[in-house]
Amino acid sequence: MTAWVCYLLQCADNTLYCGITNNLDKRLTAHNAGEGAKYTRGRAPLMLVYQEACADKSAALKRERQIKSFSRAQKRLLCGMTQTS
Repeated sequence: MTAWVCYLLQCADNTLYCGITNNLDKRLTAHNAGEGAKYTRGRAPLMLVYQEACADKSAALKRERQIKSFSRAQKRLLCGMTQTS
């Protein structure tokens, strides 16, 4: 059984990107190679700042939607980041 993960990346321009995958290493490699999501292209290098295991794809999609609705401050808090970092 494949594990699903909801994750947050910090882009080189200090923005945050949220996504889901069932193969985090492969997805991070794709993002950093400019082959991931359109949003992350041109914003490399990308750093994984948060990951959360989910029961299945449906749970991962729900969590992604929830995190995407958070304010930037809430996302940074989730990652354990301070407002100035």
